[in-house]
Amino acid sequence: MSPGWPAELQHGRVGLRPLKVRDAREWRRLHDANRDWLTPWEATLPEASGPGFLSVRSMIRTLRRRARQGQSMPFVVTWDGEMVGQMTVSGITMGSARWASVGYWVAQSHAGRGITPTALALVCDHLLGTVGLHRIEIAIRPENEASLRVVQKLGFQRIGLAPRYLHIAGRWCDHWLFQVVAEDVSEGMLARLEPGAGR
Repeated sequence: MSPGWPAELQHGRVGLRPLKVRDAREWRRLHDANRDWLTPWEATLPEASGPGFLSVRSMIRTLRRRARQGQSMPFVVTWDGEMVGQMTVSGITMGSARWASVGYWVAQSHAGRGITPTALALVCDHLLGTVGLHRIEIAIRPENEASLRVVQKLGFQRIGLAPRYLHIAGRWCDHWLFQVVAEDVSEGMLARLEPGAGR
């Protein structure tokens, strides 16, 4: 298990807590209600990969198993304690690399409230501080303007275009890659959201 996991993070009305098997029903309800909002950006499995998860519960169990193995941190994103999305840290690599990738989604009903930037800042501060990672990467499709605004607001550095990076909605799609490294955010990511932070 990774240092710093399990973890509960909070700032104002925005919180993060570990995803649990008992969240399956609410996760499915929320995801189904936002299917049109999320489908254009969600990863899919190529046909050659075979069937995906049999159920939401099996997906959650897999993520929790990876978390126990120190490879992942699956968070529920909350607003006033209510589940409104998910943020998952994956590919956690220690040793000489010390990096991980972060992906996220939030319900359309709660978009535009600053929830995602705040949640991402909380997770980044946790990873760069408590966990001791050096680098965090986020991959975003060039067409995903809402997600691009999140990394721009937090001052992530765009490092290049990865052609055919991820399978989305049935095809391989290009993604912009963004990163932040520990020495560039000595003040912490959350501080970048404060008024007058200059971002």
